[in-house]
Amino acid sequence: MKLTVIGCGYLGATHAACMAELGHEVLGMEPDMDKVASLNSGKAPFFERDLDELLTKHTQSGRLRFTASYAETAAFASLHFLGVGTPQSQGEDAYDLSQLFSAARQIAPRIHAPAVIVGKSTVPVGTAPRILEIIREFAPAGDNVEVAWNPEFLRESFAVEDTLRPDRLVLGFREERSWAEAMVRECYAQIIEAGTPTIVTSLATAELVKAAANAFLATKISFINAMAEVCELADADVHQLADALGHDARIGRRGMRPGIGFGGGCLPKDLRGFMARAKELSADQTVALLRDVDVINGARRERVVDLARERCDGNPMGKRITIWGASFKPNTDDVRDSPALAVAQQLHELGAEVTITDPKALDNARKTHPELDYADDPIAATEDADLLLHLTEWPQYSHIDPHHLTTRVAQTNVIDGRGTLNPDCWRKAGWTYRALGRP
Repeated sequence: MKLTVIGCGYLGATHAACMAELGHEVLGMEPDMDKVASLNSGKAPFFERDLDELLTKHTQSGRLRFTASYAETAAFASLHFLGVGTPQSQGEDAYDLSQLFSAARQIAPRIHAPAVIVGKSTVPVGTAPRILEIIREFAPAGDNVEVAWNPEFLRESFAVEDTLRPDRLVLGFREERSWAEAMVRECYAQIIEAGTPTIVTSLATAELVKAAANAFLATKISFINAMAEVCELADADVHQLADALGHDARIGRRGMRPGIGFGGGCLPKDLRGFMARAKELSADQTVALLRDVDVINGARRERVVDLARERCDGNPMGKRITIWGASFKPNTDDVRDSPALAVAQQLHELGAEVTITDPKALDNARKTHPELDYADDPIAATEDADLLLHLTEWPQYSHIDPHHLTTRVAQTNVIDGRGTLNPDCWRKAGWTYRALGRP
């Protein structure tokens, strides 16, 4: 098939490259000319495993290219995916849908033949009908343009795999959906034939699935982090508790990872966006539940700062603190709402000399927090440190021998905010080891 992807940020660029991998001819539309040039050269403007290889492969094969022209996009195909960003509104919990509505207004007047617009952006329930209104009002093709919704469920650092081999496909259509559904099913034919569970539903349900999924995941993470506080007070181990709970098939272990909480550009934003929409719908009890989830998550960062103060004799002023990790999770350069950087900033404001290291995210961290110090090498970064904080669970940090650090640091204090370092190994090397939710 021929198809387009409108908006080529993280979601759109990944979707475009993966659709080309499935054999489609794909045109990506991105108004930022610098991004267009980068993508056409086979380079994403962000780090995501395996994505640059796909971009290079299919821009060279001619199956994939990028443009800044809405006119060229509208003329290229009759199937258009909307992957435009929906950030959190400034000073509010609600989504900012201005980019999404702008893209709809830009593409609509250029659609002269029957077409399907498939939303992939994460939105509050009730957005799809508003997109349809815009399209129907401005598109010369009028009633021959249909809107569908196909939410994404991408995990950063697994986005290519999650697109090509998703755990489910959710396809939302209006009642009179036959030709639109046929077109979207044709696009995903290989994925559907591979046995992927495919749920066909209403527009509203399709919109809600992504928001509800992220709200549930956030709740699961905050639950186990609440248990971590209980474990510390009861002299129990939250990681063993999570393992025991995870064997119950109704609960499951995946996603239930105790630590300093969730961050990134999706989970916090989607949780708050869901709260805002639930409040508009008068689902007040839902808002109350999710607000507690958000509060518990933020408290984990404060807990790390409190532990750091404790290890600095109550006052971090003038102490040298090294932080392993800047990205919100491993295998990405994304620092949006990073718990690690939030802790670093608080300690800096308390007067500590903070040095951060990260395998991929240092450039982005420098842009958002230029007041902090940075180092490329995690071992060299510990020079004369009074305290080491492990805040992003990059696998290479777990492989560092703590014996190699003991002669470098000023004091052998480590706080494991992710619980992935080996406590016995660090203690045998002479370190005072602390972790959230562990004795």
